Amino acid sequence: MTINEIAKRANVSRTTVSRVINGSGYVRDELKKRVLQVIEETGYIPSENAKSLRTKKTNIIGVILPKISTETSSRLMNGIDQVLAPKGYQILLTITNQEPAKEIDFLHLLKGRNVDGIILLATHIDEPLREEIKKLKIPFVMVGQEMAGTAGVVLDDFQATYDLVKLFIERGHKEIGFIGVTEEDRAVGYLRKLGYLKALKDNGLEIKHHWIQEGNFDAASGFHATENMADEGELPSAIIAVTDRLAIGAMQYAKGQGLSIPNQLAIAGMGASEISTYIEPQLTTVDFSQVDAGVEAAGILLEQLSGQKTDTVTVKNNYRILVRESI
Repeated sequence: MTINEIAKRANVSRTTVSRVINGSGYVRDELKKRVLQVIEETGYIPSENAKSLRTKKTNIIGVILPKISTETSSRLMNGIDQVLAPKGYQILLTITNQEPAKEIDFLHLLKGRNVDGIILLATHIDEPLREEIKKLKIPFVMVGQEMAGTAGVVLDDFQATYDLVKLFIERGHKEIGFIGVTEEDRAVGYLRKLGYLKALKDNGLEIKHHWIQEGNFDAASGFHATENMADEGELPSAIIAVTDRLAIGAMQYAKGQGLSIPNQLAIAGMGASEISTYIEPQLTTVDFSQVDAGVEAAGILLEQLSGQKTDTVTVKNNYRILVRESI
């Protein structure tokens, strides 16, 4: 079934059928009713490819994620979908598995698919990625990392970690360890570490280098990071980990050594993972409201799609510390 055949059956012009299908231009109610009746009788479905050629739009948004299995990614996607789906947009999802080169590959792929816009949950920004983003001629929003001249939503990683250290200090802790990740990840690796160090300095607390360890986002590395602290000297009275998985690994090590949590070792994570409420004791953590971040990112993208200039917009998302039994 073609538009010409619809027009012939409804006894109207091809232009009238096109206006009814696309919702553009004036059509008398009588003619519109005839066209819609023929469409219903024949089960006609407009070709999206043909429509995109006419409108120069595909109604597809590309999203690039480092992993799909994390709660951060799933919550972000939930927020994005809440905004885009009611507007008729579909999402084309790509997963880098935390391989930086794939971010560039997927930017090329999505441009080749003529998506209307792209949202990138970035782990770190190097020069090749920066140059590719600058070349984009379509609406683009970055989440999680900050890049000058690029619209984005970033979490307040520095202040959240600073406040978490302050919470420990207010509860009497003067020896506070830290389990981070590579500083190539500016948000989680660098800014959270900077918040930790600044809080210690501002409160006149000693910084012992063996209390600062690096993991790689999983529980096993949190276990080994805590083990390294013990091997290199005494453990602190409290440990902050930049993710809940790292914190859970630290808890596993402490329990294996017969340490009481929080009486002998207080532990906090970041990310408000679902499992943080089910482990024993329940884990103190930071909720970054990733669903809201997805909502904000999609909202900024819609503004760009409507022609608004948002190249320099950065929204720092709110966070809250969920104080639980582990401290």
